[in-house]
Amino acid sequence: MLAIARLIVVIILFLASLLTVVPAPSYSGWEASIAVNEWGHYLAIIGLLLIIPGWRNPIGKVATVFGVAAVLLLLSPLARASTVARALPSRLSSAFGETQPRSLPGAAPLGTPLSFGRLFTKPASPEVRKTMVPYAVRDGVSLELDIYRRDRALPSAPLVIAIHGGSWRSGGRADLPDLNSYLAARGYVVASPEYRFAPQFPHPAASEDISTLVSFLKANAGQLGIDSTRIVLVGRSAGAQLALLYAYTAKDPAVKGVVSLYGPTDQKWGWDNPSNPRVYDSAETLRAFLGGDPVSEPDAYRTSSPLNFVDASAPPTLMIHGTTDPLVSVKQSARLDSALQAAHRPHLFIELPWGTHGCDYVFNGPCGQISTYAIERFVAAVTSR
Repeated sequence: MLAIARLIVVIILFLASLLTVVPAPSYSGWEASIAVNEWGHYLAIIGLLLIIPGWRNPIGKVATVFGVAAVLLLLSPLARASTVARALPSRLSSAFGETQPRSLPGAAPLGTPLSFGRLFTKPASPEVRKTMVPYAVRDGVSLELDIYRRDRALPSAPLVIAIHGGSWRSGGRADLPDLNSYLAARGYVVASPEYRFAPQFPHPAASEDISTLVSFLKANAGQLGIDSTRIVLVGRSAGAQLALLYAYTAKDPAVKGVVSLYGPTDQKWGWDNPSNPRVYDSAETLRAFLGGDPVSEPDAYRTSSPLNFVDASAPPTLMIHGTTDPLVSVKQSARLDSALQAAHRPHLFIELPWGTHGCDYVFNGPCGQISTYAIERFVAAVTSR
């Protein structure tokens, strides 16, 4: 009975490990794929422990075969991440120049894009203070933001605005706080805002909120210890669309750069190339966000697409996107990459072959490590000019 139980567990582990190489078949499968790809090293340890009993009987032999296959698949994201990590420092330097990231007492920058040790422990950082600040009232909705800073932040620190995702209708300012704390510990001030949600407040409501936010932060720069002439926007998913759109349309010289993590850049293309509805109903999401389809709301689809506003004034842009993303196609970032290249603007597209949507949710996983390394060096490079 013990051998049969071990075989069942090994087969379940093997089936889960397939998410490292096959598309997620459902929404819950996508959620599981984040864990499998970013915590695969932990699952591989479990697989190794299950293999140890060995070939004592026919059932054990079958379990060992499935166990070895599962372990190899579970470690494959690390192998693919290592390839990306080796090339990353030189790619960042070529795109944005050589810059030494900030290093404050107790908070040295990441020395390498990927470290085996950091898979099991977060980098050392001093405690960061988080403060809630209301920044606007729109249509009866009070909008708030969280300010992250260390107690001994540098005077007039560069500002990083981190905009959460959630399909323009969910999420919150407290989402994925690890990167905010990491950057704040290294001398930046990080602002993580709320914004109004669709369908009650369709486009351009959320974009108007980001514009209001930037104006508020500039007006209160002295009180918040911000250098209002050095701003970088970082957005995830829907937040990436908002960050890119502001960066490309505001023509704000204070915006020194923008980071898109798996962001939708062309809504009409997204409508024409929908995601697998068993995983995510992208068409319904766009209808809610833009008030209809491209036939009924062509202007909304045009004005909400950052790709349409790339020109010679576009600020430096960093894009990070997983190849296996089932919610926002990696082609969204690839097409923006081509547009920025045609406009001769500084940019870098980091494609993660194992990565899925939201893979940076695991801060010390392969995606989280590489993303943090790239973002830290990008922010240092563009705010030092």
